[in-house]
Amino acid sequence: MKDRLEQIKEEVRKQVEAAGTLDKLNEVRVNALGKKGALTEVLKGMKNVAAEERPKIGQMVNDTRAEIEAMLEVTKKKMEGAIREAKMKEEVIDVTLPAKKNLVGHRHPNTIALEEVERIFIGMGYEVVEGPEVENDYYNFEALNIPKNHPTRDEQDTFYISEDIVLRTQTSPVQVREMEKGKLPIRMLAPGRVFRSDEVDATHSPSFHQIEGLVIDKNITFADLKGTLAEFAKELFGEETKVKFRPHHFPFTEPSAEVDVSCFKCGGKGCRFCKGSGWIEILGCGMVHPRVLEMSGIDPKEYSGFAFGVGLERIALLKYEIDDMRLLYENDIRFLKQF
Repeated sequence: MKDRLEQIKEEVRKQVEAAGTLDKLNEVRVNALGKKGALTEVLKGMKNVAAEERPKIGQMVNDTRAEIEAMLEVTKKKMEGAIREAKMKEEVIDVTLPAKKNLVGHRHPNTIALEEVERIFIGMGYEVVEGPEVENDYYNFEALNIPKNHPTRDEQDTFYISEDIVLRTQTSPVQVREMEKGKLPIRMLAPGRVFRSDEVDATHSPSFHQIEGLVIDKNITFADLKGTLAEFAKELFGEETKVKFRPHHFPFTEPSAEVDVSCFKCGGKGCRFCKGSGWIEILGCGMVHPRVLEMSGIDPKEYSGFAFGVGLERIALLKYEIDDMRLLYENDIRFLKQF
């Protein structure tokens, strides 16, 4: 029996040395130690061994099994190490080669301009308020003192979803909704996307962004409006910027005005950028019409206020000297990576 065990051990050793892969090594393990393996066959023959010899033979079989398992394990580790080393040699990285550059995104000019405007007005104590883009006809027009027969309500200028539902043409409805809450005083900024039935060209788009501001409190005057917008212009375009108010008409404000700023390129002397006038139009504004206050449940004899609105794209075009509004929407990486 001892000779047979030695013979099995020697055969396994030779097979292990000849095994070149882990799969073949596993076959050697199965042939030696499996259910039908050589060592298992020896154990099955124990019934023919004398009872007093069985413990001694059993110990010899166990010792042989342990030696074979150790031999297989050592060889397996050597093979795994060789495979790992070969794989590492194949995957060697030359650290001197130039790395692939990650494409880093850039903030959109509109986003930069909006964050700048919000920063300025939040610093003045305003809060940013948002509202629905699909709006009720009442909030978009009637609550802003725009009657049924007003030209701006024509289908040529407004996108109607139904008779009473429109895509908002301005963010002023957000101001009306805020006034109706009755939480006075109000200092708010309403940025958002608006829609108008315009042809696409260098200065127009059927979808663009507006930023509208509203202040409602006791004893608010036009002087407060002028001071606010003068400070806004200086923060946005530089300390030397001057403002000029020109009389205008808006249904929801009275008196109303359009605001120009001195050209920040030429300092008001006249250049190509300001078309030689020295001034650039930036926004519309005015004192909130008493009728608008009344319709929102605010007593115009006790409270007054001012409102203003500016196109976000207008600010971006001016601030970054972009001459075509369409560039803002084309998603051209060559254009966007400049910001």
